[in-house]
Amino acid sequence: MPSSIESAEKIRHLAGPVPWVAMYHSVGDCSDDPYRVTVTPDRLAAQLGWLRRRGLRGVSVAELLAARARGEGRRLVGLTFDDGYADFLDHALPLLDRWGCGATLFVLPGRLGSDNRWDSLGPRKPLLTADGVRRAAAAGVEIGSHGLTHVDLTKADAETLRAETADSRALLEELIQAPVDGFCYPYGTVDQRVVDAVRDAGYGYACAIDPGDLNGVHTLPRVHIGQNDHALRLFLKYRLHRLRRRPVKGL
Repeated sequence: MPSSIESAEKIRHLAGPVPWVAMYHSVGDCSDDPYRVTVTPDRLAAQLGWLRRRGLRGVSVAELLAARARGEGRRLVGLTFDDGYADFLDHALPLLDRWGCGATLFVLPGRLGSDNRWDSLGPRKPLLTADGVRRAAAAGVEIGSHGLTHVDLTKADAETLRAETADSRALLEELIQAPVDGFCYPYGTVDQRVVDAVRDAGYGYACAIDPGDLNGVHTLPRVHIGQNDHALRLFLKYRLHRLRRRPVKGL
């Protein structure tokens, strides 16, 4: 009779390695960055170059999941950018184009043209306007929802939870005139009630950070990538993510 370890390894082999999804936020000046949400353009360029030199390619989460569904995509890495910072267009998008990468941009339709006021300690960073989101979508970037206003959904009442999930999707689909399939949990906080709300709102997948015991395409784990992630740290994060994470059910 196989041991539990042997059974787990068999499942991992059949399902393939857990997809590696990198989590970025802002791309710009990181001299004042208490939450470590910013990478400089030079650092992002170095990180994208690191991927390509190892035969990996950054893509949107939608492209990554579609490839996995076909039994492919082992050399693909999901690139996600949370919050919809305005600097995405000026700094991230040109670098993604240069390195032949795709990405998913999770935005807050209730805060378009505003700033990151939920980060009480950090500097105010402008968010994309409605036109900026449309420009990103027109450039081939996948647009997903980060909720309406960046609140902890595990503490939200029923009406707020519905608005942050279903209403945000409807607003974004109207804005970009295209389906919105992905959701990203603000702060990474998630529980089964929130997962159910996201699924009921019609999203095909959702990104978390560390979903704990939750498992599936609506709780995809991600790896934070920051300014200090040089080549060695990236290599370790890449390897450890695949060693520590369970295979995702349905992938």
